[in-house]
Order: sequence, then structure tokens, then C-alpha cells
Amino acid sequence: MRSHTGDSIIFPGETTSETEERAWRSKTAGTITVLGHQLTITNPDRMLWPEAGITKLRYLEMLAELGPYLIRHCDGRYLTVIRYPNGIHGASFYQKNAPEPLPPFVRTAARNGIRHVVLDSLPTLIWLGNLACLEFHASFDRIGEPLRPTEWVIDLDPSREEEPRIMEAAWHAGELLRSLGIASVPKTSGATGVQIVVPIEPGLTFDELRAIGRFVGEYLVSRHPKLFTIERLKKNRADLIYFDYLQHYAGKTLSAPYTPRARPAASVSTPLTWDEVRAGVRPADFNLHTIGPRLRRLGDLLERAPRQNLRPIHEFIRGRRRD
Repeated sequence: MRSHTGDSIIFPGETTSETEERAWRSKTAGTITVLGHQLTITNPDRMLWPEAGITKLRYLEMLAELGPYLIRHCDGRYLTVIRYPNGIHGASFYQKNAPEPLPPFVRTAARNGIRHVVLDSLPTLIWLGNLACLEFHASFDRIGEPLRPTEWVIDLDPSREEEPRIMEAAWHAGELLRSLGIASVPKTSGATGVQIVVPIEPGLTFDELRAIGRFVGEYLVSRHPKLFTIERLKKNRADLIYFDYLQHYAGKTLSAPYTPRARPAASVSTPLTWDEVRAGVRPADFNLHTIGPRLRRLGDLLERAPRQNLRPIHEFIRGRRRD
């Protein structure tokens, strides 16, 4: 995916001499070559994450390493980005419509009058990175397949900014899923929450997955009433962790696996092992500085997760409600 020349990173398709020239001229602006496409890079020395010491150019180099993983989980989905032109402490805005002008290599997909960027290649990712897109949020539904999800996602959302019990909550949810015979992968949101992802065999609808989510959420609330809630209104949750089974639906988005987040630690939404959850890891420990070595060591934990057949569980729940 990339190679190194000293402390510099060679983007795919870039020669060593081009890398050295990029390092020399990076104080102002310049171009880089990514898989045969030339991209203009503006304000390369702009500090995007001051606390983490990450400039735009360094961010683009990190994106080149994250690319195969982030693209895998965004390709084929409707993309929303959050842009921070002056870094994480400056003004920001959500962008769903593809920015203009569009380079010829950027593909788009239309829905409800919005022309979404399709994040399917490294040149597109680096182009978005140069536009200071720091967060990548992908739709649950796939392009052209609005009714048939390929995974089930539970979102554990703390009511407090600092929630030391979030991994405890994730562990309880994971244990319940295991008792039902469901294998899952936890991931940090990159902010304060944790999501539990279950790759599924095709066949269930979003509504059917919501029924399973409601069943699981109600059970966890009954077993751990001082930890979980399924109360939708945040003002009524006190300090409880919201078990959100409603967010997973067509037209809605979630922070994509491996997206950076606009947090001081430059945290990254990172799939975890259940041993890490049980050990109580801190979400901020998974960031742009640490994600590269982690991926080289562990690979993509989501990619190798087996697909689950949830049809029998849904039929069981439906039968109970009939009774």
C-alpha cells in the first residue's frame, strides 16, 4: 500500500524523487500522484489536530495507510463527511452533496436529490482528505439495495461525555449475544460510544432487525437497570447508557469503521477484540498514531468475522410476541 523514504511516505504511484520533492515543497502547496492521478494539495502545513500534532500533509499520509480498510467499509454506501477546514477547533459542517468541482475519477450515487460521493478508491479518499474531510459516515443501506442490510449494528451511546462504564456495558451486551449464539465484533465509535457489529446472512429487513434489537435491549435493561436504558429522549436518561437499536435503519448513517474523529486525541473508530473490551481499554488509545501498527499486526477484525443467521432468533421473538 505504501513505502517509506526516511520519515516520508510514498503514495501509491509516486516515485521516490517525487516523494523527496513533496517533502521539500510541502511548506506551501504542491501535487501528489496517487495511483496515476495527480492531486493538488493545499495548505499542507495546516494543523488539523493540534493536540496530536497532525498537519494536513501528515493526515493524508495516514489516510493512505488507512485507505484499504476505510474504503472497504464505505464503498457501495451513501457517504456523508464532516469537514473542518481550519482543524478540529474551527468551524465544521456536514456535507452530503459531492463538492464541486469533481475530479474525473470520483464517482457519485444519487438519492433523494442528493449526489453522494462513492468512496471506492484511494485517489477519492485523498481528494476528500485534502478538503479537510476528517470524519466519514457511511449509510447502513447499500447503494441500490435499500431494504436488505448486510449487518446488524447496536449503538451504545453514553449520556455522559466521560463514561468509565462503556466497556462494561459493551461486555454485557456481547455476553448476551454470545448466549444467543450470535458472534459479534465491538468497535469504538471514535468518540465516547461503542458499537457492536454483527455481519449477517442476507434475508432480514431493517424492521426485523429492530425487533431483535428491541428484545435484546429490553432484556439488558431488565438485568442491568442502573446501566442501560432504551429511553429515546436524552433528557430522561440520567447517567444511563442508551441501547440504541433504532439508529440502524435505511437512510441513517454511523461513523464508518476506521474513520478518524475530530477529537483532540485524533481517535479512530476501531474494531476491538472481546478480550480488549473485557480489559476495559480506553477509546482514545485507538488513534491516528496507533492505528497503522495495529492494522499491520491484527488486520481488519470485521473483515474476517463470520456472517450470522439471525432468522431463527427473529422467528423465536415473533412467536413469543404472538403468545
